[in-house]
Amino acid sequence: MSVESGPELPPGQTLGHAFIRFGLGRFRTKPVVCDGPARFELRGMVAKPRAIDRELGTLERISQTSDFHCVTTWSVFGREWQGFRFAEFCAALAQPLPQAGTVVFHGRDGYRCAMQLSDLLAPDVLLADTLDENPLGLVHGGPLRLVAPAHYGYKNVKHIVAIEFRKDRRGYRFPRPYPALMDHPRARVAMEERAQLVPNWLIRPIYRMFVPRAIKGG
Repeated sequence: MSVESGPELPPGQTLGHAFIRFGLGRFRTKPVVCDGPARFELRGMVAKPRAIDRELGTLERISQTSDFHCVTTWSVFGREWQGFRFAEFCAALAQPLPQAGTVVFHGRDGYRCAMQLSDLLAPDVLLADTLDENPLGLVHGGPLRLVAPAHYGYKNVKHIVAIEFRKDRRGYRFPRPYPALMDHPRARVAMEERAQLVPNWLIRPIYRMFVPRAIKGG
């Protein structure tokens, strides 16, 4: 099956000229071992907490072309991902309890981020292990990462080692030392939800200062 999105820059975005490893400083530079098959812990409000590995292979494999939008105002178009639809993973393997409404993704590099379960059930949200027909590797979050095209890239956690279902965001905190204001509860690109309580006119120019020259194309 295939899901596609067309090349149209969302509000406040500019065209990126490279798709390189990018992210918050200490996570971008942290060495992570990405060899081996995808394996992660299923935690929290689910029918059966456990380790997930070969079970992913029982799900339908999806090929999806979608765009990637970084909160620091750059976008790249038409990346081809392969993996498993998160909605099918939920229904067939995770089986979250009825009261679960928030999902926290934990990365092997120590990064974590929360999303609303309802947003994750969109048909274009994947647990991906391949980009442009190549295993993800270190650059793009191997062996498994989240791909949620409607949300800014910082929600798309790389190197997944645990997926935790919770009732809500209570008890969750964006990784230190970064301020919680940087983490919008939804971070929808179309709505320009870049941060909490910080206006876009203020935060856009600040974020743009951190975009590497390779992405700017200069």
